[in-house]
Amino acid sequence: MDVKRLIWRGAIAAALGLAPLVTTARAQDIYVPLLTYRTGPFANSGIPIANGMHDYLIMLNERDGGIGGVKLNIEECETGYDTKKGVECWEAVKGKNPAVVNPYSTGITLQLIPKAAVDKVPILSMAYGLSASAVGEKFPWIFNPPATYWDGLSIVFKYIGEKEGGLEKLKGKTIGFIFLESGYGREPLPLLHQFAKEYGFTVKEYSVAAKEMQDQSGQWLAVRRDRPAWMIMWGWGAMNPTAVKRASENGYPMDRFIGIWWSGSDDDARAGGQAAKGYLSLNINGLGTDYPALQDIKKYVVDKGKSQVEKDKFGEAFYNRGVYNSVIVAEAIRNAQKVTGKKVVIGEDVRRGLESLRISEAQWKELGLPGFASPITNLSCADHNGHHAAYVQQWDGTKWVKVSDWITPMKDKVRPLLEEAADDYVKKNTGWPKRSEACDKST
Repeated sequence: MDVKRLIWRGAIAAALGLAPLVTTARAQDIYVPLLTYRTGPFANSGIPIANGMHDYLIMLNERDGGIGGVKLNIEECETGYDTKKGVECWEAVKGKNPAVVNPYSTGITLQLIPKAAVDKVPILSMAYGLSASAVGEKFPWIFNPPATYWDGLSIVFKYIGEKEGGLEKLKGKTIGFIFLESGYGREPLPLLHQFAKEYGFTVKEYSVAAKEMQDQSGQWLAVRRDRPAWMIMWGWGAMNPTAVKRASENGYPMDRFIGIWWSGSDDDARAGGQAAKGYLSLNINGLGTDYPALQDIKKYVVDKGKSQVEKDKFGEAFYNRGVYNSVIVAEAIRNAQKVTGKKVVIGEDVRRGLESLRISEAQWKELGLPGFASPITNLSCADHNGHHAAYVQQWDGTKWVKVSDWITPMKDKVRPLLEEAADDYVKKNTGWPKRSEACDKST
């Protein structure tokens, strides 16, 4: 980690009257580092998420005095979405007894997975990262609720099947898959090809290298040639708004273009203007500011100048995604305090808190977020994901609108693949340790 850079950012934040981005770990605080990227080619996605994560935790400090009477010590480490910098951030924070680390990058997460058990720090890769890390027996320190990428793809196909009158109607058709050339982009391919075999459709892959994110002319010329019945997107950062613009420019029907939940920020669709009307994506969190907890964030954080969010972007889809991430962090800490009887909890405690985490519909309401997300009910020693529901949102030309009910994933198809992938990971990583951690089976 570039310490000078962190100090510089902290000084700028202080000069602007913002909440400090860099702090020093204190023995009587609960230390929560956030690996963020407010710079670089993925900043348009990273900034709103960083703001949401930061602001919810600051709100808990300001409104409640922290969690269980203990203040949260929140520190951002800028990665620029660069894997090397992400690993440097891990090395810089691991000695400060972090409660949990949020990498916010599949590439960074993949590099940190082998380190988590050694350093005894849990990793929360919320709905991203290595899908196989949902298998708790093999990955006791990695958590990726509420759903894996493979769950997301299965939800996409349940939606497509509903629109087509049944997935069997895809036989003989072409499904396009445009994706960022990365571990993230390639993660769902095994399940996609399994679906192609089962339902008789042809897959056309359109890979987008990082250097092509803001062009994509070649990919969309190929889409015009291939004329897929549906286009599915696994994009991030600058790739998403470019793809939405190119799709509309090339006359692709926008209501047949659907992205994963990381391809559904307001900026992603806004770039296409009215021509992007109809574009679809999955979402795992609520939209807008009409939640008591969001109003508390506004009251205690935004209105007091302790946030970096632009006021007209407060409550947008990815800001709320960051809020969701920090709700999981906060409730895992709260649960860890309950499970262990400690007030100041560290990584080993919060791992237990995550493993037995429950957020029911009633608890979401108690948190000031009624209906904000699917209840988290299925985390366990064996399952670190839960395979929870998502919904489909659609761009109406100016904003996202929820256009489906909550859709559960095809767990019967996803879980066997995850088990197989987890076994394969262990075999390829000689000496991978067997689980030795205590198991908390209920809250």
